[in-house]
Amino acid sequence: MAAKLKKGDTVVVLSGRDKGRSGEVTQVLPKEDRAVVRGINLVKKHQKQTQNQEGGIVSKEAAIHLSNLALQDANGKPTRVGFRVLEDGRKVRFAKTTGDQIDG
Repeated sequence: MAAKLKKGDTVVVLSGRDKGRSGEVTQVLPKEDRAVVRGINLVKKHQKQTQNQEGGIVSKEAAIHLSNLALQDANGKPTRVGFRVLEDGRKVRFAKTTGDQIDG
């Protein structure tokens, strides 16, 4: 199945403690159905000191399930993603709310 969310997309969180917030997708993990979003789902990690890195408590983004994310349309609202085949045979994504083409 084609990916509805890709790296670089702006998404809105639909549920969880960050509900309503938006951010950019930095990594997609298709095998786990999860994505990492910049500034969303921050967790504290206790980092051990190494020769190159300082130790301490570090904040980092944890992966969030794809079902809790929706693409942000041109109006800034969450939208579902559909697929369309153009006349030249290319398959592109489009926003269901506005009908605008997302990529391509």
